[in-house]
Amino acid sequence: MLGRDRDRVLVASDGPDAAGKTTFADRLAGVLPGVVLRVSADDFLQPRAVRYARGELSPEGYYRDSLHLDRLIEERLRPFHDGEPTVGGTVPRQAVLIVDGIFLHRPELEPFWTLSVYLAVSEAQTLACAHVRDLALFGSAEEVERRYRARYLPGQALYRREVDPERVAHVLVDNDDVTATPRILRWSLPEAA
Repeated sequence: MLGRDRDRVLVASDGPDAAGKTTFADRLAGVLPGVVLRVSADDFLQPRAVRYARGELSPEGYYRDSLHLDRLIEERLRPFHDGEPTVGGTVPRQAVLIVDGIFLHRPELEPFWTLSVYLAVSEAQTLACAHVRDLALFGSAEEVERRYRARYLPGQALYRREVDPERVAHVLVDNDDVTATPRILRWSLPEAA
């Protein structure tokens, strides 16, 4: 079982925008025994000026500048990994922390994951989910389409080219059909630390 040989277990739930990362992480948290904590990488976004410094529709800006990686590492990942008793609250010696978000297989974060999951979805499915999830945020279907085609989808493609999260993830999940149970495509146990 996950974490039987460790006191602290860090799990990443990564994938493209609107892939179901948060839902997957919440469901996983609901079935694991013991103390399970949750955090979203969305809570560690860079300030708007930093996120959009390369341009509002820049794919490179989306990939490189969205997350405040240093804050995520210093405030959550490193303290939890190192067994500190307080990580955004009191944490027992044995616990699991599940983090959901984009770009979690970046080299800066990779050393912290006990287990990492990548939810694979097609661009068509990403767009379909985005039209539902982000319609109120962006105000129209046309604006959702414009932003995803210009910034988010190319930013995710850049991430896949540079990092290849489908290859480096311990668990690769097909989550393209949101009406079906996610299907495990590959499960490779991480090396013991």
